[in-house]
Amino acid sequence: MAEPGVETRTRSSVITARAAASFDPVGRSVATARAFVRDTLQGWGYADIVDDAVVLTSELVTNAVVHAGTTADVLCLRTDDGVRVEVGDRYPEREVPLQGTAQSFGSPDREGGRGLLLCAAIASRWGVDYAPTHKHVWFQLDLPERPVGIRSAGPVLPVELLPVADGRIRVAVVQIDRSGAINAWNEDAEELFGYAADQVIGKQLTDFAAWPHTPGIATGIADALKLSRWEGSYGVRAADGRTVAVYASHLRVRDTSGEPSTVCLLVRDFERAVLQSPQRTPSDTAKGSLSEGRTTDPFEVFIGSPAPDDLDGLLQRTVERSRDMLDADSAFLLLATDDETELEVRATTGLPSARQRFARVPVEAGTGRYGSARMPAVHDDLTAVPGAVPLLNGTGMRSVVTVPLKVEGRLTGSLGVAAEAPGRYSNEEALRLQFAADRIALAVESARLGELERLRRGSLSFLVEASDLLAGTLDRDQTLALMAQMTVPTLATWCAVYTIADQSSEPYLSFVLHEDEERIDGLKALLSKIDPPEPVPAPGARVWNAPSEAAHQAALRTSMRSLGLGSTPHLGSGIGTTLATAAAVGGETVVLPLVARNRVIGMLTLGKPTDDHFRQEILELAEDLSRRAALALDNSRLYSERMAISQSLQRSLLPPELPHVPNVEVEVIYRAAGEGNEVGGDFYDLFPIRDGAYGFAIGDVCGTGPEAAAVTGLARHALRLLAREGFGGPAVLERLNAAILDEGARSRFLTLLYGELWPQEDGSAILKVVCAGHPLPLRLRPDGTVEPAAEPQPLLGVMEDLELYEQMVTLDPGDVLLCVTDGVTERREGTRMLGDDGLADVLATCTGLTAGAVAARILRAVERFAAEPASDDMAILAMRVPMPHNP
Repeated sequence: MAEPGVETRTRSSVITARAAASFDPVGRSVATARAFVRDTLQGWGYADIVDDAVVLTSELVTNAVVHAGTTADVLCLRTDDGVRVEVGDRYPEREVPLQGTAQSFGSPDREGGRGLLLCAAIASRWGVDYAPTHKHVWFQLDLPERPVGIRSAGPVLPVELLPVADGRIRVAVVQIDRSGAINAWNEDAEELFGYAADQVIGKQLTDFAAWPHTPGIATGIADALKLSRWEGSYGVRAADGRTVAVYASHLRVRDTSGEPSTVCLLVRDFERAVLQSPQRTPSDTAKGSLSEGRTTDPFEVFIGSPAPDDLDGLLQRTVERSRDMLDADSAFLLLATDDETELEVRATTGLPSARQRFARVPVEAGTGRYGSARMPAVHDDLTAVPGAVPLLNGTGMRSVVTVPLKVEGRLTGSLGVAAEAPGRYSNEEALRLQFAADRIALAVESARLGELERLRRGSLSFLVEASDLLAGTLDRDQTLALMAQMTVPTLATWCAVYTIADQSSEPYLSFVLHEDEERIDGLKALLSKIDPPEPVPAPGARVWNAPSEAAHQAALRTSMRSLGLGSTPHLGSGIGTTLATAAAVGGETVVLPLVARNRVIGMLTLGKPTDDHFRQEILELAEDLSRRAALALDNSRLYSERMAISQSLQRSLLPPELPHVPNVEVEVIYRAAGEGNEVGGDFYDLFPIRDGAYGFAIGDVCGTGPEAAAVTGLARHALRLLAREGFGGPAVLERLNAAILDEGARSRFLTLLYGELWPQEDGSAILKVVCAGHPLPLRLRPDGTVEPAAEPQPLLGVMEDLELYEQMVTLDPGDVLLCVTDGVTERREGTRMLGDDGLADVLATCTGLTAGAVAARILRAVERFAAEPASDDMAILAMRVPMPHNP
């Protein structure tokens, strides 16, 4: 028979929702299970019983994963009148003590049995279900009776004790569909961000959200929108170009047809208390005498449980608890750099966080121990000690207490609280805050090291990808674009790249990029009107204030002119553009030198929007990127210079233009193999020798590339010179052969077809040709007959004593003479080759075509013969004697 309070029958209430999860038998699963139950019940709107459910779940999951050593299955069931939670393990033979039996629950301080004791004390009903392979311990929590619609309530307070709000608090309600597009935008969103609903509906939230981009760490906006519930801070780019820091609560829901969407509630960041879920302390969940028997962890007393598992969440929770603990107006926490020389602002409350985040201040803020972050310090009135706490300058805070965070004697950070009234704090408050700092220091350092490790892994992946992208191009403009695109928005909001042509040149603004494309023109106009940064070769990032100062001055002048107070020219096309540009560059701007081969070849400039700062790890990552980018940019410069020289020299090897030959059509097509080559081992030429006589040549030097091109230049210029000196074809080629052999080791074999052409008055043309080892010229007659027009003779560059002879050919009207290099005849597709016969077959189809059409048809036939690009140079020279026109 079941004892009072213990129920084994199946619950009869209607189940309206359920959520289930399994947790591995490891210690951290207990905290994960607590978070699962908390998030589930808060999502169902059962905040009144969340704490009790979390306490009971924690104890039962501990029994399963720690004591029983099995997986814990947690099932949450929502009913009309409460919640039932079942915790199952895979150890069914463990006994469950029941009230009234001889077995005692034991002391609340003992581990065993405490979970069931809590169930008996807290739950409305509870019980145990056995199965052959597992056991379930369940408990039921009924909702407290309360007036309909009331979730929670507080005491009546006098008006003067209510929190002060800066104007009416506006809560933007934005709904995001499955694809990330905005489909609802309320009036408060219009007021906060300046966009009308029709301007944003249908657009992606990522077009407006300024999400914190840090390589390798943090949840991305797309991931956050897919979570069932998410709370946190980010920015929204307003219509005027400013970034509005907001605190957001996201809730993912689905409609009756099952379509999911995310409802986002947003307030200004300093009004986060409006949306932020209240944090629970252990004292909130302990009940009666049970809390007296439990040993509380000082860390959990201060920070709450469960503690955030991310560094930013832990730091934010710390400053909020510190502020509340000392009834302060603001609080801040700074983390020390590795060398302990600077402190970086990582979390604030009650201060303009968007302006302060990642700002850096020196560890020694003043002289002596009183102004040092390494010791506790109490300032009764900051107006008497200006600059003692640089972070609070201009914030209106008067009294402040700061304490160090130390781990094993090493400074890891500084925690402070401040109030607007003077004389608020004494040594007693400093001791309380130091006690809290000592409790939190180790957890902060552990979380910080974990974040650094994730950041290093992300940075390494980022740099590897950047190196691959930069190594994949030798084009200067593409390299500049890659440099900017890799930094924006991952490292900075905007980027500008300056280049320096040589040591005597001024830096030139070569590329500008902003994450918002509409801001690029205004940013480029601003940077072009100010002096570029100095090209200092010293490594590391240095702050450059000129852009923000110039932008603010331009905004001031534009505002005055719009009010009729001046006529000074301004940047941009109006006050909106100018103010947007000022907001875009109003934050921290840094310059990193681009140094390659011991010379500054440019500067990489990175910037943040108004009042934003770079974190130190991002600057170190940007410095690594700048070194790789500098080498890639210099390589692209060297490649461009050498390519320009190579192309200039190659162009000098080709005839500048073909002369007009009376009564003869001439067409040349040339293709050099290899990327960037204009001239290779094949060449051609057509030039006047004397009145009425023309020389022509087409040749092929053994090999390709620069060495072959050198012999090409020798051959072409020697042919012209010798022919104009009056030598005949055989004498010209014999002397060229001797010149090639004189080159020694640099010489190359050369096949050459050389001829002289005399147009005749009767419309024909007489040719004298010498074919030295070259593919034979083909003659096409009007009837389609194709025949060789010369006989083969030895090639050049092999033997010293050559005896060459020339052959005479007469081209009648309608005849075509086709001369090609072996890149045409040796075109291959697998084992097939076009060959002399294949070329003759193609030429036979060209009757009646002009010289240009013949050359084009031959080229098309060669290209279609094989799918792969040509691996050899090709030259095609077609000459045709036209048919006489009928009167």
